[in-house]
Amino acid sequence: MGVQAVSALMRSGTGGYVSITTSVSRPKITTSTIQEKKQRHEPITSLTAYDYATARLVDEAGIDVILVGDSLAMVVLGYENTLPVTMEEMLHHVRAVRRAVKHALLVADMPYASYHVSSKEGLHNAARFVKQAGAEAVKIEGGEKRVNLIRRLIDAEIPVFGHIGLTPQSVNTMGGYKVQGKTVAAIDQLMRDAIAIDRAGVSAMILEGIPREVASMITAEVKCPTIGIGAGPDCDGQILVLHDILNLTFAAPAKFVRRYGDAGALISTAVNAFKNDVERHAYPSDEESYHLPKDTRAAVTGVGTKRGIHLKERVV
Repeated sequence: MGVQAVSALMRSGTGGYVSITTSVSRPKITTSTIQEKKQRHEPITSLTAYDYATARLVDEAGIDVILVGDSLAMVVLGYENTLPVTMEEMLHHVRAVRRAVKHALLVADMPYASYHVSSKEGLHNAARFVKQAGAEAVKIEGGEKRVNLIRRLIDAEIPVFGHIGLTPQSVNTMGGYKVQGKTVAAIDQLMRDAIAIDRAGVSAMILEGIPREVASMITAEVKCPTIGIGAGPDCDGQILVLHDILNLTFAAPAKFVRRYGDAGALISTAVNAFKNDVERHAYPSDEESYHLPKDTRAAVTGVGTKRGIHLKERVV
């Protein structure tokens, strides 16, 4: 996927010809796009991104859905978990990502306490993500208990991604980051949660940290696409945290994480090389330095000579 360049010739005003390159862009991904992909059994790809540079690279790679996840609390801001991150911090990062994304569907993660107190406050904050930051959908955690909020958001023309299973904002009530849906009762609750938010109208749902068999049952049962993270290969799509796949998290990866690169080692190598070059006077070189024009140099040299100052000769 990507941009296909098409060259053409056009007669210029001087009688010659100039080459013009136009771009045929891939279609914009929407909530309808991912729903159609489920119907066609085409895998949906999704990654997190938190700033302009990484979001641009992810978008240009052709990823379908970019989530500005509240995981930025840990991987970007250094918090212990996702709970402390604020609306203002999330809005700041969604805006940065929005400036980079041209094709992917941009989803904003609603942080803890931005929708838990009341549906009215949840609607207000979700609208801020759309109106002030350019998000095209919001993601909220929880199943049956979020149905009324989901309906209110959809009534306000705000698409919603659900999130069930291991929900990081519930870390304190769950007693840690633990796989969910391992008992018959827990599986039954997950099924009820999935069906409830599906019927409420979510555009997709994230299934996190649940057994493959349970994710498969949910995927077959609901109409909306399922996007898994630690939920096995039978979901309609997969999402991972960008920093996890690039080894930028400074922690042992979860079982479901596959590392596709080592940006941590790349950055460390580059930083150490820079440090060493500066300390041994190998950077910057003369070729990496700016120089005075010859006439200015001559004038300055004349003034400097009278004052006993000599400009260092340029090495050519």
